Amino acid sequence: MRRRIIILCVMVLTAIPAWSQNIQEQRERKKQLEEEIAMIDKQLDTTAKKRKQSLNTLILTRKKLETRKKLIARLDSDIAGYDLSISSTNAEITRLNDRLDTLRKYHADLVRGAYKTRDSKVWFMYILSSKDINQGLRRWAYLKNISFSVRQQASAIKSTELDLQLENARLEELKAGSMQARNEREKERDALSAEERKANSMVVQLSKQERSMKRELQKKQKEVEQLNKEIERILAEAVRQQKSGKGQAVDYALSAKFGDNKGKLPWPVKGVVIQKFGQNYHPVFKNLKMPYNNGINISATAGSTACSVFDGVVKQILVMPGYDQCVLVQHGEYFTFYCKLKRVYVKSGDKLSTGDRIGEISLNEDGNAELHFQLWKGTEKQNPENWLR
Repeated sequence: MRRRIIILCVMVLTAIPAWSQNIQEQRERKKQLEEEIAMIDKQLDTTAKKRKQSLNTLILTRKKLETRKKLIARLDSDIAGYDLSISSTNAEITRLNDRLDTLRKYHADLVRGAYKTRDSKVWFMYILSSKDINQGLRRWAYLKNISFSVRQQASAIKSTELDLQLENARLEELKAGSMQARNEREKERDALSAEERKANSMVVQLSKQERSMKRELQKKQKEVEQLNKEIERILAEAVRQQKSGKGQAVDYALSAKFGDNKGKLPWPVKGVVIQKFGQNYHPVFKNLKMPYNNGINISATAGSTACSVFDGVVKQILVMPGYDQCVLVQHGEYFTFYCKLKRVYVKSGDKLSTGDRIGEISLNEDGNAELHFQLWKGTEKQNPENWLR
């Protein structure tokens, strides 16, 4: 039985470090997910004041569903970690109880031995009855150290009792944490079910607006194509001038620093990605392709400001239909575009540092700020989400 307990302890304890060592990281990630849900809720509240149903409302609701599912998965991970830790703590308590029983038994034997040998005459008789000198010396050493052994065993018992108390307290704390996580998970599951019903209802309502949505999509297609052509023209011209030596020399040191920060760049605005890079499909009519997105669209709260993701120089400011003002920032070989700005705080030639304000973001039809952001290396478009942290 004891061997089984020891084996169980070893198996569980080897699985615990990965959970316990990352517990702070898990809490931070859980906090981020909760903050993202709160931010989406705030944007949905703004949308509700403008109009009841819209594509962006559906997209935000689905994003909220996705985030909540991640939160539930995080809670599942926390609960599994609690279960592992509770199992290991129970095993440790069993081990300490077994050790305590052994110590108490041994201590009782020592006390009985000390009681029997309390008379010095008994000591001498016990030593003189030895078979030889070696046995006599061993008996002398035993009698001499017996009181020390009694004290030592008593100390070991107290130490083990204290360890046992600590483990029992830890067990209760773990059980409370596990119960809290389970209650949170149940609450999140209920919220998820309600939001899924709401999203399905929105799809039904929006599907009745197919004709107007397709007209809006055609208009958007033209705006996107016009923007993409203009950006591609600007970049092609910039690269051509650099190669011919007519344009401004490329800052390769800055390029290297920018490249080294892939996956570490700050977001141009704190918000939610509502349109991803590349080919996307209509959120209601699944077979209908959306215009190809050379960047990402980020929904943020009204009044939000777009900020530079890295050191660079403002190369150009242009105005495009459907995208308001756009700011092009050069970072050596790399370029970033910040579109849908209603107010710009920079001018061509300005040097920017990471985090510098570029402009106030325009509001979309739902009353939320919506930034269109692109990132290029020369004339090669990049997925911004691969570069942002």
